[in-house]
Amino acid sequence: MSSQPITTEEFAARETQPAIAGSEGENYFNRELSWLAFNERVLAEACNAQYPLLERLRFLAIAGSNLDEFTMIRVSGLVGQVQRGIDKPAIDGRSPSQQLAAIRERLAVLSERQQDIWRELHDRLALADIHIADEQRIKPAAYKWLKAFFINEILPIITPQALDPAHPFPFVQNEGMGLLFTLTRNSDHEPLIEMILIPSALPRFVRVPSEVSDPGEAIYISIASLIQRYAKKLFPGFTIEGDGLFRVLRDSDIEIEEEAEDLVRTFRSAIQRRRRGQVIQLELEEDFDPQAEAILLEQLGVTEAAVIKTDGMIGIDGLAEIVDEDRPDLKFDAYTPRYPERIREHDGDAFSAIREKDIIIHHPYESFEVVVDFIRQAAADPDVVAIKQTLYRAGAQSNVINALIEAAEAGISVTAVVELKARFDEEQNLKWASKLERAGVQVIYGFTDWKTHAKCAIVVRREGDGFRTYCHFGTGNYHPVTAKIYTDLSFFTANPKLGRDVAKMFNFVTGYVEPKGLDLIAIAPLNLREELYSRIDTEIANAAKGKPAAIWLKCNQITDQGMIDRLYAASNAGVSVELVVRGICCLRPGVPGLSENIRVKSIIGRFLEHSRIFAFANGHAMPSPQAALFISSADLMERNLDRRIESLIPILNRTVHDQVLQQVLLANMLDTEQSWWLHADGSYSRVENVMEDGGKPFNCHRYFMTNPSLSGRGGALEAGGVPKLSLRRGRTG
Repeated sequence: MSSQPITTEEFAARETQPAIAGSEGENYFNRELSWLAFNERVLAEACNAQYPLLERLRFLAIAGSNLDEFTMIRVSGLVGQVQRGIDKPAIDGRSPSQQLAAIRERLAVLSERQQDIWRELHDRLALADIHIADEQRIKPAAYKWLKAFFINEILPIITPQALDPAHPFPFVQNEGMGLLFTLTRNSDHEPLIEMILIPSALPRFVRVPSEVSDPGEAIYISIASLIQRYAKKLFPGFTIEGDGLFRVLRDSDIEIEEEAEDLVRTFRSAIQRRRRGQVIQLELEEDFDPQAEAILLEQLGVTEAAVIKTDGMIGIDGLAEIVDEDRPDLKFDAYTPRYPERIREHDGDAFSAIREKDIIIHHPYESFEVVVDFIRQAAADPDVVAIKQTLYRAGAQSNVINALIEAAEAGISVTAVVELKARFDEEQNLKWASKLERAGVQVIYGFTDWKTHAKCAIVVRREGDGFRTYCHFGTGNYHPVTAKIYTDLSFFTANPKLGRDVAKMFNFVTGYVEPKGLDLIAIAPLNLREELYSRIDTEIANAAKGKPAAIWLKCNQITDQGMIDRLYAASNAGVSVELVVRGICCLRPGVPGLSENIRVKSIIGRFLEHSRIFAFANGHAMPSPQAALFISSADLMERNLDRRIESLIPILNRTVHDQVLQQVLLANMLDTEQSWWLHADGSYSRVENVMEDGGKPFNCHRYFMTNPSLSGRGGALEAGGVPKLSLRRGRTG
């Protein structure tokens, strides 16, 4: 491992490593290597000199957490394929074993980069009086406090265990950390190895109180180093010869049998199995004792190929705890989401505002409370007769869940489609489902083999002599935490055709009644793929007729071969294709005769780009009011198109259409400060922040933070004050 830290300038300026296509799939990039390239872009943000220090540390922790999940899900899946003798190639022609070899090579490089960046940030934070794992800063009074903390708070809950034939090897849980001590008994010089597993309930770091440190300083000591420092109290009568820290990552995917009779019981059992999944990766300190390492490898059943050794910090994701330090000067300026003026103009009455005109809310720039208030208001409205909602992720503290419970307790018919297969949220969703059922909500778990990933809610309200259906469609989850950092769209409408369509979609999920005669919505896996194919084919036909032909797409991932091939066909027909793909992209842009009319960019910044928007020129120069425009819950992946319940919603209202196409999507196209170009060899490089037309550099996140949305602006829209973007880069007018 390199001991020389990479500088901010060197790493930030680097191109990411290419995801070179295999010989049998030269038209496509490997999915897993493309994801690793995405995480390299996230890691590069930790080197962004324009960001405050604790925000850079946050990006480092996020990159570490991302890699952990990738290992627990994607790498474990490939390991399982190799073990079962499955040799089905990926889209780029690589076999599972070939992918594993390439992934492990890249993981080693990424691990080293993380440690280099950590060392640099560690030193920079020390200059800002935040000292992490730095015992040199500790005064005698602090040592006294730490000793008391160890004796009173740590010693009672840790348990040393000898590793010998008389003691079975302890179970190390997923993401579990532990220490191995090599000891010699003083009485007879007998060697012994002891293990201490660090309880997951303990924090990764303990902060030294301000009263026993220098004024203005923050000192953090890791729990592991604290145990090492006071280990003599655990092993009286022994000499400690050495110690080492390790961490285990296990297979965390959940497989459910299609014939499962009781989905709830099956998932509860599967969650327990996940905690005991096969070990996929073992992290060790660089100078780990060889004898102790051999014992770990044997007892955990891993090969050396699954071992990552580091001379830095194990478990980079744990640095997220430090980000919470109360230092506003080292963080982004606080941002408070706006509450749409259009709803305020109706005295907060969401139904009145929606009835007047469709409205779209752009999170996190506009408050998620609008969505919560929509359900809350429905719960308190005596004219509301029914509420139906899908719940994929709702978080640990959910006002949406509480509002649904209030509605059910008020006598309203409430139906909640709770998705148990939402990865890593299964346990939380089981708890919500139980709480909802106790309140009288009709809880549905949907299909066994398809996830219900569509984000939608309907409120049926008695008005006059009939009923009116109010709809909410989202590109993101009903999750109060992610709504503050994910860029998503919430679309509200009382369009009767959309109301009828989404009611049919709910009947499909709850009663398996396949919808017939849909007017506007496309639903996966029934016809969403075909609708997108048809729109692409229309652009191909328009190009052949000499009409303007263009496709603008924004999504998180593109991996589906059929969709990629259709976009290649569009490129070859002369259609201009502009893609904003945050993460995985298996499509290879800019290749003559294949994709020369396709450009792909990725935006990585303060907020996580998450909205899915699809726009088609429809015979007119882009962007225009005549463009066919859609928002969706689906990415362009086989699983989303063929094995999930997803929705594709047309945007028909003129103001909403303008906002989504000529404000949201166009701003993403114009961004220069947070964007990366994908090249034909699979590498990424930062978009040059130089404007050839004399315009200023453009940051789409900053633009949305400082400019109100069009549909949420209310009556003030007519008075001006909402600068519209121009296709000339970075210009407003």
